[in-house]
Amino acid sequence: MALTGLLLDIANISGGLLLGLATLDKWDGEANFFNKIAGVLAPFQTVIGGALIVLPLLGILRGGFSIWGIVSIIGGLLLLTHVFGKVPALEETLRKISDKLFPFKAIIGIALLAIGVLSLLHIL
Repeated sequence: MALTGLLLDIANISGGLLLGLATLDKWDGEANFFNKIAGVLAPFQTVIGGALIVLPLLGILRGGFSIWGIVSIIGGLLLLTHVFGKVPALEETLRKISDKLFPFKAIIGIALLAIGVLSLLHIL
């Protein structure tokens, strides 16, 4: 259980950095700190998105439903938008969901980042 939680925290932080990059870059100014981190994380976008969907679902199946898990699943869907074409049976439904969530991409990213950091600090 602890390992799953730690992996979810890492996925939340990583996904939050990728989804919230536009906003984080504005806050960062000239340092490009967040752009450098996102450049390292970008090749792992599919893995991070998958973890953001699978790990909270495992928690829900174990009886641990939380709003934080729902936010993680939403972030995972946004990160996996580029993969939806490879799942023909679900492509249309997943694309509709993703299109509706896309305007909130930065907000969801910042929320994931906050959830991950606060959970690591054992505040959540």
